[in-house]
Amino acid sequence: MQSKPVLAVIGGTGKEGKGLAYRWLKAGYPVIIGSRSLERAQQAAQELKARVGDAADVRGLTNPEAAAQAEIVVVSVPYAGHKAILESIRDAVQGKLVVDVTVPLQPPKVTRAYFPPAGSAALEAQEILGPEVAVVDAFQNIPHTAFWQDPPPTMDVLVAGKGKANRERVLQLVADAGFRGVDAGPLANTPVVEGLTSVLLYINKRYGTHAGIRIVGLEADEHA
Repeated sequence: MQSKPVLAVIGGTGKEGKGLAYRWLKAGYPVIIGSRSLERAQQAAQELKARVGDAADVRGLTNPEAAAQAEIVVVSVPYAGHKAILESIRDAVQGKLVVDVTVPLQPPKVTRAYFPPAGSAALEAQEILGPEVAVVDAFQNIPHTAFWQDPPPTMDVLVAGKGKANRERVLQLVADAGFRGVDAGPLANTPVVEGLTSVLLYINKRYGTHAGIRIVGLEADEHA
């Protein structure tokens, strides 16, 4: 049986990052929690181990160390720190797959879509990290509360980014996290995927809910 790749969750002490780490630990992945603070990373790892069980393969490191020791690197950080954190792990992620969960929100107006000069956070990440890194967007449209529900709610994850083979790897991560992934195409489509988050935040505020998305008309719906 092929072993699962080691995942680093950069920003794994935050709500979204820690929730993703929880889902992958439950699926049997080795996970490294990354943070700018080693102490916070180790504390988050201990919390996850207590929740998942002693068999959970989880530890905490600084962001550059976590990125260096992982095969796949997941970036789940507030947009305000996105550029600086990417620059701090750039050398460590060369030749790797980077899954970017970041949305370019502009507090306090998070219900209004914002498109940075590059077009999206993922396109910015690709520029910063360089051509030897494959950047793929995923999980932008999932509320952090969904990660802690067992089983998680029926929501789809749009996966857009560099290269079909890379997207397929991320679709597997999505499935193992308990959600259905939908291939949403190349990196050029990431502004739409990320912008949809602000629409969902508006809907959630307007209706007092935690809405996600579901793509209808797929063959997989028959088996959902």
